[in-house]
Amino acid sequence: MAAVIGYEERDPHVLARMAAGYPRFTVHPLVRELTDQVAAQHARPGEQLWPVLTMRAAGVLAQHLGQGRIFETDGVVFVAHRTDPALAQRAKLWLQHTGGLLSSRGAEDALVRRGARAHAAEEATFSGDATVEVKRVLTPLFRASADQLVLASSGMSAVHAAFRAITAEQAPRGRTAWVQLGWLYLDTIALLKKFTPDPTRDHLVQLDVTNLGALDKLFAKHGARIAGVITEAPTNPLLQTGDLAAIAALAWKHGARVIVDPSMASPFNVDVLPHADVVTFSLTKYASHAGDVMAGAVIVNSARAGAHDLRAAVAAQLDAPYPRDLARLAAEIAAAPAVATRINASTPAVAEFLTRHPAVARVWWSHQEATRANYARLARSTDACGAVISFTLRKPFVDFYDRVALAKGPSFGMSTTLLCPYVYLAHYDLLPHCGGGDALARAGLAPELLRLSVGTEPAEEIIATLAAALA
Repeated sequence: MAAVIGYEERDPHVLARMAAGYPRFTVHPLVRELTDQVAAQHARPGEQLWPVLTMRAAGVLAQHLGQGRIFETDGVVFVAHRTDPALAQRAKLWLQHTGGLLSSRGAEDALVRRGARAHAAEEATFSGDATVEVKRVLTPLFRASADQLVLASSGMSAVHAAFRAITAEQAPRGRTAWVQLGWLYLDTIALLKKFTPDPTRDHLVQLDVTNLGALDKLFAKHGARIAGVITEAPTNPLLQTGDLAAIAALAWKHGARVIVDPSMASPFNVDVLPHADVVTFSLTKYASHAGDVMAGAVIVNSARAGAHDLRAAVAAQLDAPYPRDLARLAAEIAAAPAVATRINASTPAVAEFLTRHPAVARVWWSHQEATRANYARLARSTDACGAVISFTLRKPFVDFYDRVALAKGPSFGMSTTLLCPYVYLAHYDLLPHCGGGDALARAGLAPELLRLSVGTEPAEEIIATLAAALA
């Protein structure tokens, strides 16, 4: 935990020991190496560079910054802006929220083209058409054709594209407000806080996903100007699931669109498309069960009015995954259903162990009593529970976290069991000592909440490891 806090507080001793981090939050060493080399050759005095996925992404970033010189070299598009800490932070956050930064494989290939590396690292990749393979596995989950599923460079890129497309569609009708239903993933919340036209009026928050009466009142008051509702099923990190059918019916009655993100359990486990205009999800989780690819996807509900135009609008806002990332994903994804099945078999046993342990204060997972029935209506089978369990302890969580012999990190849906101190990593600025305790309390988030992603190891091994640290 000392290292977690050091990372959040930018302690140079901790940062110096970090080889890499989650790619949307930490610039990969290969991306930094490429940027430094290109800057030495092409940056003008007083300029800072960012390598991005496409010319489209470069244009949007430059527009967001209000400035920017765009150029391409060695097959990579760069945005240059004047060296300024505020501008750099603005660019970094935009790339974090939208997933527009060049991937590590893209940077590696560019370094090879420049002669800075002899060859790319060897790894198993799919030898055929990677797009066809990924869609072959995913489209049956939605009873859709391949052209209805659009691949994205990351899950957040998918969310951002759906949000932008619906915003553009609804704005001419005077609909500019968005409903955040539930406490959602931090970058999804950031999109609504930063990119609605007037966040003080247009970012409407209802934290309780089960309170349909409150949602009804929200629509009664603001319905004529609500563009859409965005929610997760289940939510991150409290694994709460609303009555999606009722939520969608209410939104649609008032002319609002619905975006649902099922990433926490994944489309391998839940079917949310009938209750959404757009489904967005991360392929970094479950599909890339080795945890080594950033990717996402979007599917538009063809049964909804204007689906064809909306799909085209979403696609126009997206950048496809880098080809080598897609080839790696295609090599993994065929095994993803079996991986999900193995995880689903272990998660209930781990959840039961934690629920019964005297040192554990509270447990949240997809089958928690309060929202289990809502989740069951979406689940593809009674066993399809997903990987994630959140919990709090009755004892100091630092002692447990430092002792527990599990891999630690911020992702989930991996073959490897993974633990993270969620609030410390995702919402450090909201911790009580930073002045955000009230916001956490309203959301029902304990500062010391731990989020566990169950992997494919035998359940008894995961439980034994937890038990040893809880003793």
